[in-house]
This record gives sequence, C-alpha cells and structure tokens, in this order.
Amino acid sequence: LVRLVESGGGSVQTGGSLTLSCVGSGFIFGSNCIGWFRQSPGKQREGVAAIVTVGGSTYYADSVKGRFTVSHDKLSNTTYLQMDDLKPEDSGVYYCAADKPAGSWNIPSIYRYWGRGTQVTVSS
Repeated sequence: LVRLVESGGGSVQTGGSLTLSCVGSGFIFGSNCIGWFRQSPGKQREGVAAIVTVGGSTYYADSVKGRFTVSHDKLSNTTYLQMDDLKPEDSGVYYCAADKPAGSWNIPSIYRYWGRGTQVTVSS
C-alpha cells in the first residue's frame, strides 16, 4: 500500500519561506514521478512542481519558477518543496502525488497516489 504524508504547512507573511515535506512508504519499485499540487477554494487543483526520482529531472509551473525548489532524498524517501518569496496567491492546500512517470507532470489524473494535503496561508 502506497502512502504519502505531507507536512510543513503554516501561515507566513508575503516574502516569507516554508519547506513542505512528503514522506512516501510502500512505494512502487523503480522510478517515480513525485508531484506537488495546490488547490484553493473555487479553483482547480494545479501542478506546482515535480521531480523524477531516478535521474532527478525537475519541473515547475511558470508561476513558481525561481521561487520554489523541489528535491528528493532517496534514503528517507522524502520529497521536499522549498518555497521562498511567498505571495498571497500561493495560498492553498498543498498535496503531493506519486506514480510512474507518464504523460505531463502537471496533470492530476496521471497520479494514482495522493497525500491528504497541508495548508499554506500567505498573508499580505
């Protein structure tokens, strides 16, 4: 059974930083794509960043390039999302998702496994 648990959310002011963690267990053997998504009330879930665990390729939404960094630690099976220079529009529930790499990284339907999410609130 694949399980993903996010942590690290919280409330910060504009310009602040947060680091989210996603710990995975029961994983699919081999390479996986770990994606970070966010969703705010009334909006669709959007892809923020992703990393492929073998090879380390990373992907970012245009809105977060230069501010967010995704990384993966193989030993602890933990994926991180370092978020700097946060803006109010970055607020939302952040989810991590995982599956074999297939298709576009920012399409939610390609991921079978999801965490329950962690809330990020950025105040102006």
